Amino acid sequence: MFRKKGFQKLKEYLIEKLLFLFSLVSIFATLGIIAVLSFEAFAFFREVSPLEFFTDTQWTPLFVKKHFGILPLLCGTLLTTAIAMLIALPAGLISAAYLSEYASEKSRDIIKPVMEILAAIPTVVYGYFALLFVTPLLRKCIPGMSGFNSLSSGLVMGVMIIPLISSLSEDAFHAVPMGLREAGYALGSSRMQVSLRIVLPAAFSGVCAACVLAVSRAVGETMIVAIAAGQQPRLTLNPLVPIETITAYIVQVSLGDTPHGSLEYRTIFACGMFLFVMTYFLNIVSYKLRKHFQQVYE
Repeated sequence: MFRKKGFQKLKEYLIEKLLFLFSLVSIFATLGIIAVLSFEAFAFFREVSPLEFFTDTQWTPLFVKKHFGILPLLCGTLLTTAIAMLIALPAGLISAAYLSEYASEKSRDIIKPVMEILAAIPTVVYGYFALLFVTPLLRKCIPGMSGFNSLSSGLVMGVMIIPLISSLSEDAFHAVPMGLREAGYALGSSRMQVSLRIVLPAAFSGVCAACVLAVSRAVGETMIVAIAAGQQPRLTLNPLVPIETITAYIVQVSLGDTPHGSLEYRTIFACGMFLFVMTYFLNIVSYKLRKHFQQVYE
């Protein structure tokens, strides 16, 4: 009897420690990524002034006359992300509201898996879809549009992240207690009023987290912009001309003939650290907003 209890306690102890070790994997992986990026980025900034990196308006590290200003790459990244969010945010929230508040159980079981198929399509397929289908279609409507541009890549990227916003937002809507909806109906509110004035504010923390996660996904997207947006870093807000994003530049250097350990090669680590800080800042904003609205509705 006592031997059996002792064996059970030992087994539970080992399982607990094993689960603890697995939980540390993500922490050590993150610390390893930060260490590699920091080491290489520090080596880069020993040769390039951080002031030049953050203020120069030209990015030509692979040219004879070198400039290391991140602003053109940042502008291209933010431009494609903004276009994507203009598509994904309203479409994702409307579809989430429909699935949560209007659709029947049978319709939800059919529509939601079909929408999530979009998230399973490889991004390289989206990239060639943007280049070979969306861009020619847009050029028929917009004369003078370049064959590589941020508009088509942003539009396709927006379609790609619709399931992300829709699925997470719909889960947040479902988490709202049914009593809040019933109280609204009891006061004479319509279904639209309950959805917009009761359910959406109560689920705002989850919706906000979904939107920030979608922005992070758009900022870090690689293949669509590498294929369809072009590789011309320029400081512009014109969505009809070729641009280059931070991730597309990293792909360009990683697949090229840039010597390992050179200053040009280290630029990808400086860009990677910049991307890491951007996404970290977005996560902090999401956390602060979530905590704020949790306090408001408590």
